[in-house]
Amino acid sequence: QARLMESGGGLVQPGGSPRLSCAASGIDLNYYIMSWFRRAPGKEREGVSCIGRNDATAAYADSVKGRFTTSRDKNTVYLQMNSLKPEDTAIYYCAALPIFPGSTCTWDEQEYEFWGQGIPVTVSS
Repeated sequence: QARLMESGGGLVQPGGSPRLSCAASGIDLNYYIMSWFRRAPGKEREGVSCIGRNDATAAYADSVKGRFTTSRDKNTVYLQMNSLKPEDTAIYYCAALPIFPGSTCTWDEQEYEFWGQGIPVTVSS
C-alpha cells in the first residue's frame, strides 16, 4: 500500500529554516514527479515546488523562489525552507505524480496519484 508521510513541521520563528521530509513507502519515487503543496488558513491549496527525476528539473512558485529548495534522495523528498515569513504559515503536503513520456512538472492536483496527510508549519514569534 502506497504511503507518503511528511515530517519536520511545527512552530518556527520568522526567518527560520526548517526542512520538511516526505518519506514514501509502497512505491518507488523514481517513477514519480514529486511536488509540495500548501494550504494557508482561509486559502486554496497551492503548488509550492515540483521536482522531476533530478534536482535540475525543480520548479518553484514565485512566492517561494529563492527561499525554498526541493530535492530528492532515494525514496524521500525534501523541502528546505529558508527565510520563513508569517505568510508561509500553512499545512504542507507532498504529492506524487506518475511519470509518463512527456511528463513535466504541474500543480494540477488532479494529476497526482498519491498524497501525504499534510503537516502544519506555523511561522510566528
